[in-house]
Amino acid sequence: MSISLKSSLGLAALGAAATTAVVGMPAIAQSAPAAITTEEVEAAQRAWGDGIVAISAAHTEGSDYVATARNHLDTLYNYDNGMVLFKPTLAAEDQFRGTYDEALSYFVKGMRAEDSGFAIKGWTAVRFENEGIVTDDDNAMAMGNYYFTGADGSVTKVEYTFGYVRDEDGNLKINTHHSSMPFAPVAVASAAD
Repeated sequence: MSISLKSSLGLAALGAAATTAVVGMPAIAQSAPAAITTEEVEAAQRAWGDGIVAISAAHTEGSDYVATARNHLDTLYNYDNGMVLFKPTLAAEDQFRGTYDEALSYFVKGMRAEDSGFAIKGWTAVRFENEGIVTDDDNAMAMGNYYFTGADGSVTKVEYTFGYVRDEDGNLKINTHHSSMPFAPVAVASAAD
């Protein structure tokens, strides 16, 4: 069977015919993974916030907070399936955390001297406020502010950008995590002073 782009077959028929002609068997339909939705991103954000609170609670209660942090990383980050671009908020000497162990160190301290254990600071709530969410089939990006409530009720505002991909089981995993403190302008003395 000869197939030409100029043939009278429609594009859909052309694709099926080409697959049949090449393989010599009827084409097997493969379902593409479902496109990532805004609702899935928001659910992943809630899971992330709940995970940080769970790590803090485990630390406060004297239970195995490191295991809780490992579960957080295993469940929500893409370290097992590819590269993760992780730039945590409170990192200056080792700004980027490309490995699982470096991320764990940031959350519960250990590997890097600058790490004081961000996730064991007694957080009682995390709330995301999205500036926007962009979804594009098998990946998504979200940017905005998230708010961490401390044990004393104080709230810390942090800026974030998170990227998501779908794993082989259909779960969203974080492949980009960038957090930073909001810009604090410094008063500059005028030349007249």
